[in-house]
Amino acid sequence: MPRLTLAIESFPLASRFVISRGAKSVAEVVVATLDSGHARGRGECVPYARYGESPASVLAQIEMIRPAIEAGAGREVLQELLPPGAARNALDCALWDLEAKETGVPVYRRAGLSEPVPAVTAYTISVGTPETMAEAAAKASHRPLLKLKLAGEGDLARIAAVRAAAPEATLIVDANEAWTETMLGPYFEACAAAGVKLIEQPLPAGQDAMLAKISRPVSICADESAHDRDGLEDLAARYDMINVKLDKTGGLTEALCLVEAARGLKLDIMLGCMVASSLAMAPAMLLASQARFVDLDGPLLLAKDRPHGLTYEGSLAYPPAPDLWG
Repeated sequence: MPRLTLAIESFPLASRFVISRGAKSVAEVVVATLDSGHARGRGECVPYARYGESPASVLAQIEMIRPAIEAGAGREVLQELLPPGAARNALDCALWDLEAKETGVPVYRRAGLSEPVPAVTAYTISVGTPETMAEAAAKASHRPLLKLKLAGEGDLARIAAVRAAAPEATLIVDANEAWTETMLGPYFEACAAAGVKLIEQPLPAGQDAMLAKISRPVSICADESAHDRDGLEDLAARYDMINVKLDKTGGLTEALCLVEAARGLKLDIMLGCMVASSLAMAPAMLLASQARFVDLDGPLLLAKDRPHGLTYEGSLAYPPAPDLWG
């Protein structure tokens, strides 16, 4: 039976990461390790305060079910033991990794997926003044896909400034719930005029019903509104796409089901992440070929990634090596 160990790890960021809800300079993650004596599996999660999580709360959740995990509970049982969220993500991914290490069969084969291939990831520009965002965009203008963090008031100027600084890049924007219903008309028009291809979560989760009633000149993606399969049918009328993040779904197991269900409802897929190390990105890379947009740039925002991290060539992210995960 596996022995479970838990650790909180910190990764300083290369620069402050700022969104509409606040800023941070360090990425704090929780790593779950399962050691069977013959093999070791790992999973990494990011506790997110927006969803009432902290490193301490995630550790407490996992400790509550330690006896079951160490008695051999598998991924199917885990879905019943913990709700969707960061804690379940760490354990689910550790179980997948352990199975792969013990059997020698890569996770993608065990999951019935095609072999993962390199994918272009978005590169995030933190919210700031139009001038600072334009400066950051100019430095990153060689990257094919840029993601702008926005904050509500002043976003029209931010969008215009970034577009001028990076005229060739494909742009997507993320409001992180910061817009209001009165902003939607002019902000949607500005995004369309700037050639923005996607708008993430313009309205607060639970206050987004209006999106089903208005014209959407740019594709709209649900992030904070979309976690697992629960409520997915309602979202299909309001959004064109969902952002699948393993920290929201509670791991790769539910993410696989969510992607299938979303496709059945004609929803496109964006593959997202929290700011974390390559260990957190690795499981998500298996789904990259099924996504219209991939946003797995977490390690690019760190001052230093963990050993055996993902290989990035510019914005091209490569699948994980077995030494890392899977």
